[in-house]
Amino acid sequence: MLKKIKLKDAVGTKLAHDITEIRPGEFKGAAFHKGHTVCNEDLCHLQKLGKNHLYVIDLAEDEIHEDQAAAILADALAGQGVVWQDEPREGKIKLLAGQDGLFKVDTAALAAFNMIDEVMCASLHSHTLVKKGEQVAATRAIPLVMKRAPIERAAAIARQNGSVLSVQSLRQAKAGLVITGNEVFRGLIEDRFAPILTEKVTALGSKVDGIAFAPDDEKLISKAILSHLEHGCDLLMLSGGMSVDPDDVTRRGIQMAGATEMHYGAAVLPGAMFLVAYIGDIPLLGVPACGLFHKITVLDLVLPRILAGEKIGKAELAFLGHGGLCKDCQECSYPHCPFGKTP
Repeated sequence: MLKKIKLKDAVGTKLAHDITEIRPGEFKGAAFHKGHTVCNEDLCHLQKLGKNHLYVIDLAEDEIHEDQAAAILADALAGQGVVWQDEPREGKIKLLAGQDGLFKVDTAALAAFNMIDEVMCASLHSHTLVKKGEQVAATRAIPLVMKRAPIERAAAIARQNGSVLSVQSLRQAKAGLVITGNEVFRGLIEDRFAPILTEKVTALGSKVDGIAFAPDDEKLISKAILSHLEHGCDLLMLSGGMSVDPDDVTRRGIQMAGATEMHYGAAVLPGAMFLVAYIGDIPLLGVPACGLFHKITVLDLVLPRILAGEKIGKAELAFLGHGGLCKDCQECSYPHCPFGKTP
């Protein structure tokens, strides 16, 4: 419970919580930290902060201070690759990426957690690429003092189905590229797809192990795929031949190579004719022609998830629809924009 005392009688007492100071456009933070012993010199400053009374805490057995509560919540929320320190500031604890990788959120569990009265957690969007040490979330108990029961209930919800927040490291794949199209294969035009795909692969820490060119012939496309597999490639990316044109036979070539699962079409623009297939557990990504024109496409949303070990199927491609419309800005600011930010 809280005992209210007049400011003039507070000299010699210890502050029960951080006291925040806000100077618009200049500063927001703790003017005085929890545990600070109030002295005469502090009284004028505290009055300017609107404090005419202070509070002394006498916790009952079933009560908990906001700092202790925040630590319990942070521990329950943090999964693999997420770290935190028991150093609350103004009642909040930051959760940080413990490694480079893809930040993932169990959004249903996070919503259930936030439905508990007097607790909260705010995070980055799921499937955000993050660096070690980057803040990915923050949590706190909202009152200064509260009952233990809601804190324990929120922590139990956070732990119920595994971690709510995690950072998955990206594997280093050996990618094989298959560039399709008669015009490129016969040298009528210069290929521009291989450099684009290579840049995207290497930017995520993987490498291109081989590049093959094939005409619009399903048998030769299949042969190129199988050749990459024989040389140990564990990620295949195919460009072109993904449209509804009858001459576009890349999908048939993938089937001939032994794909046991294939999903054609994604709820994303640019990238509606994107394809994901699997030969065993090896993913094949079919990149439509929009990848030549647009700097950012569905590939940029899916490739990090593939490298983080996620299995991409029909449902995952469907859920990309919310936030899957690129605004095609004159100056691209991705990833600092709404594109790909699913709920």
